[in-house]
Amino acid sequence: MATLLLASSRLVRWVENFESRHGDTALTVAEGALAGEAVDGSTFTARLPFATSYVGGAGVAAFVTAVEIPASWGVLLVRKGGFAIARLEREDMVEHKIGQRHVQGRTKAGGQSQQRFARRRDNQARQAYEAAAEHAARILTGVPLVVAGGDHPAVEEVLADRRLGRLAVVGPWLPVPDPKRVVLDQAIEDAAAITIDVTNA
Repeated sequence: MATLLLASSRLVRWVENFESRHGDTALTVAEGALAGEAVDGSTFTARLPFATSYVGGAGVAAFVTAVEIPASWGVLLVRKGGFAIARLEREDMVEHKIGQRHVQGRTKAGGQSQQRFARRRDNQARQAYEAAAEHAARILTGVPLVVAGGDHPAVEEVLADRRLGRLAVVGPWLPVPDPKRVVLDQAIEDAAAITIDVTNA
């Protein structure tokens, strides 16, 4: 099975291409998603962004019209080497912060040197997470939901800050490299995309 993220404007063409490759495709609605099964046994399941359950008719056009970008939402990306945070209103980014911190790499040294490097690396990582939490608390105030990505433990460290306790994290999880502006821009697009799981027969 393969998973892809697709802008809603491209779904009609994607389904047409799927049908041209695999034959006539029957569409159904199951478990809040639009499902397709072709005559050759290939299948796909399309899910709305922001963990929204689909309850409309079994048609591609109806599914696309059900895509709704929240009035207020955020993106939170955290890795050991940095973070990127954005607050959005519908499709407009109204505030963001990107930060990069140096975190000591692993060392091959043994004994006390290795322990000293490990402590330094842990301290640097903790300081990076604290900085990310500080900016997140400021930028994401009043935002009801965020799409997150990066390193799971790093994001969990940031979200452990009590000021972020009311944030709801919704899928999809975004596997990103060290956050930079181009990475943040792509993450925003991916957060608002339709998620499609495809199984080719």
